[in-house]
Amino acid sequence: MRKFLCVEPVIFIYVFAFYLASPLVQQFIYRRLWEEEYNSTFVSDTNASRCEQNDSSPIYIKQKEVQEKASVFNMQLDLTGAVPSLIVAFVIVANGDRQGRKRSLVLPSVGALIANICLSVISSFSLSLSILFAVAFVTGLFGSMATFLGGGFAFIADVCHDEKQKTTRIAVVDSIFGVISGLAGLSSGYFLRGVGFTWTFVTASLLHVINIIYIVFFLEETVDVSEFQRETPVSCKELLKETFSGVYMLFKTAPYKKRILITVLLFTFMTYLFTMFGGSSLFILYELDEPLCWNEVYIGYGAAAFTSVSLTSFFGVYLFSKCLKDIYIVFIGIFSYLGGMVMAAFAKTTLLMFLVRVPSLFCVMPIPVLRSMLSKVVLPSEQGAVFACIACLEVLTGSVSASVFNVIYAATVAWFSGFSFLLSAGLCLIPLAVL
Repeated sequence: MRKFLCVEPVIFIYVFAFYLASPLVQQFIYRRLWEEEYNSTFVSDTNASRCEQNDSSPIYIKQKEVQEKASVFNMQLDLTGAVPSLIVAFVIVANGDRQGRKRSLVLPSVGALIANICLSVISSFSLSLSILFAVAFVTGLFGSMATFLGGGFAFIADVCHDEKQKTTRIAVVDSIFGVISGLAGLSSGYFLRGVGFTWTFVTASLLHVINIIYIVFFLEETVDVSEFQRETPVSCKELLKETFSGVYMLFKTAPYKKRILITVLLFTFMTYLFTMFGGSSLFILYELDEPLCWNEVYIGYGAAAFTSVSLTSFFGVYLFSKCLKDIYIVFIGIFSYLGGMVMAAFAKTTLLMFLVRVPSLFCVMPIPVLRSMLSKVVLPSEQGAVFACIACLEVLTGSVSASVFNVIYAATVAWFSGFSFLLSAGLCLIPLAVL
């Protein structure tokens, strides 16, 4: 059977399925908590969600309580899946240098399939929301998004031998990530309105099945796994020893200047992800609340608007890399995100909320560029180790930032719902100062 070295279709399908279901999970939690609070069915019309804007109304007070409960629930759910996925991402991606990249792609796909099947059952039979914690934990055991992306970027680093090609192709994957997540977010609103939660989760499950088949039977492995490695069983202790020794040697054997450079780049990557993930994770809750009061279709439009940001960021990397050093591209991207968050904090109309994407046109650029800079610093045999570090930082910072910002949002939504966006913009000064 003919096999291919093209991992982009795998990333395309996984990201679409993930972001088709992800906005629905938040809306499902919000609606169920709403129904528990009001003891009535959630109502959504063609223009806006059920949303009280009179701050003196008792319904307005209850509405804020639902916002707070949903924010805290999302935080707890993120933390439940973060701990196991952190360990799995580190072990699987780091060992990809010796045991292949495909397992870091297929395991998260299996975990996502299980999660979507469980979500369809929960929504179909109106089961308790507490079951979502078990689902998040099991999904984390399969590695989740961080393991998948870590394996995908390491796969690309294996097949790219030219540095400019590596930067461009990593930027292509990040643009695919942004564009497809936006299109999936747009589709999710229409899926929810057309077929409901259950069948949307079923559709995501079918997409993951297609992905697993492609990875197992049609994707070629980039790492030469010897017959000895295939036949010799490796104990869990030996596996962990190999994993940590690979990452340890990445820093131990490197010259002092190289160690400092890797540390600075990883810290910059982590701090920017913290601000970006934390701020953007609140968009759906912010849009559901007054005065925007968006329904599922408008939320889908908002997610789709991120498509333009991903495309402009990709073209920005492509064009700027011809005339600017990587570090200056990162600067431009951080300032772009900072401007968008300041604008989002004061966006009180639908038009203004959509226009937030204008100053944010290049906000995604720092992520692929920093990945590429790290990949260029290390040897080909160290790609798995460095991408394992990146994957772990993504899980850790993504979960911690979402938790921190959800708690802050819950504490400040009653007096100024845009405070968290201003905080996110202010925290951008940390990676700027480090660079």
